[in-house]
Amino acid sequence: MTDSASCSITRLEGGCRVQDLGRFGVRHLGLGQGGGFDHLSLRVANALLGNAHTAPALEITLGQVALTFSASTTVALTGADIGARLDHVPVSPGGCFVVEVGQTLMFDTPVQGLRSYLAVAGGFKVTPELGSVTALAREPLGGLHGEGGELTVGDALLYAPGFPSLRTQPDTTRWSFDEALVLDVVVGLQAATFSGRSLFDAFNRPWCVGTRADSMGVRLEGPRLESRCASLISEGLTPGVIQVPPDGAPIVLGPDCQSIGGYPKFGAVTPYSLARLGQCCPGDTLHLRPVGIGLARARWAQWLGHLDGVESHGDSARM
Repeated sequence: MTDSASCSITRLEGGCRVQDLGRFGVRHLGLGQGGGFDHLSLRVANALLGNAHTAPALEITLGQVALTFSASTTVALTGADIGARLDHVPVSPGGCFVVEVGQTLMFDTPVQGLRSYLAVAGGFKVTPELGSVTALAREPLGGLHGEGGELTVGDALLYAPGFPSLRTQPDTTRWSFDEALVLDVVVGLQAATFSGRSLFDAFNRPWCVGTRADSMGVRLEGPRLESRCASLISEGLTPGVIQVPPDGAPIVLGPDCQSIGGYPKFGAVTPYSLARLGQCCPGDTLHLRPVGIGLARARWAQWLGHLDGVESHGDSARM
């Protein structure tokens, strides 16, 4: 068995980035957090293989990507269904499978969801910068070449082949794309600056994911929200915060968001809901639901408990 092998990109018309859970402890330097948008699916992909939860993986957005492997290894695929095929044989997300030497793993177009996560046993070997490999073009920082860019055709990511048990993602950690989408929002202090009508509409009217949506933020289309504070002194921001610019169309900040901003904010979506938003395509409909911090923490702890079950099962399988 070889100690070092490579996964090469032979086709790339969509988006493909090497990702981990993000870069923490650097926002005071004006640097963004980054990391996989659907960080829950990223965590599960690594857990299925027994990898460290911070192991680098691939985030594939919108498909149109082809990868070849120089040595056989076990991989895990989670998140969106974007028409994955292994040498023309369909592969569904939500489990592990073996890629043989020379095989091509192809991704077509989205069937359900937007972003898929591909992890290899042991994780891809990428040099971290400031504690993370996540690529942020705005900085520029991270990524395969340390310049913050996305991967391109001809890029090759190193890995050490491994063959842990082939496991399936439990239903408790899968997204249900057939259910009506509701995002939990913890209401913030600045909600008091919005009109009563705006707050009623925010939580009782449907929203549509706009075309202006990427890992920096997702603009929602729907009722116009009004705040008596058109702008504020810039203050710290985190992923999930809902900013409302003067045009009244809220923007849910994504993992690549800036570190400060001055638009009024009526709350922030929870980490769980932010990950689900990462699977939304333009045109998808959703609702916002106000929740207290206690309920938000309880749901997060419940999901982490499901993840612990995946990890502990992997530990027992390798004993």
